[in-house]
Amino acid sequence: MSALAMEQADVTTSTTTRELPPSMVERMTLILDLFTERQTWLTLEEIARSTGLPRSTAHRILDQLVRLDWLEHASVGYGLGRRSLVLGGGSAEHADLRSAASPYLHDLLLRTGAVIHLGVLEGARVTYLDKLGGRFATTVPSRVGGSAPAHCTGLGKAMLAWLEPEHVDARVGEELRPRTPSTIPGLEELHVELARIRARSGLALERGECFPEIACVAAAVRGPRGPVGAISIVAAAGTALERVAPLVLDATRRIAADLFPDVDPLSRRLHVVD
Repeated sequence: MSALAMEQADVTTSTTTRELPPSMVERMTLILDLFTERQTWLTLEEIARSTGLPRSTAHRILDQLVRLDWLEHASVGYGLGRRSLVLGGGSAEHADLRSAASPYLHDLLLRTGAVIHLGVLEGARVTYLDKLGGRFATTVPSRVGGSAPAHCTGLGKAMLAWLEPEHVDARVGEELRPRTPSTIPGLEELHVELARIRARSGLALERGECFPEIACVAAAVRGPRGPVGAISIVAAAGTALERVAPLVLDATRRIAADLFPDVDPLSRRLHVVD
């Protein structure tokens, strides 16, 4: 059966009597209008039911919207993509993260006295959104708005650990270069390290991989479609950071709970509300 025949069959058997918009642009708009908030996630069935579009038609349009970055597709369904967020004020997503993280960053600073970073993953690099610290902060070569390679920073490794292996390869494969003698030398070793991070419940440790005199412990803030950011505690290379590691993990989990209140913190899936 042809795609056109399938669509006609879907229309014939559909329980809805709604007159469907004739143009592709109108049908795409019908779908995009369902995503009223940045946190909105919908399944294919929910989208077809809400728009009155045949399931096969909705699926075909959704595939195009995902391919063009208007929407994203994850295990929980469909959500707003990069293009939609940029048009709606792309920096708002980072503003939400910074706002949610702010009290926890200050709490970590007060409790540890170390330098605290908040960063996001952009391509093969980590971009720093916030940096807190006392006098030691001036010795840490990072700045808000600056960036560093993801594969040799605690922040970067913490986020890479929750991406599919092929996505990790695509992001950092060509950028994986040594910064110090301690830098992870290749993709195979990087994947071994990322497996260790997942086994430690998401805690990433880094000693002298990016800068010889710096060590850090980090964890990712995880949302329904993967890591949205990460926090690290940074200190001198010889500092024992294992004792403060639970503080980082707790902070990222609390930030994720504030950002995504409808997401199960254990399964990272949306709760179904009857």
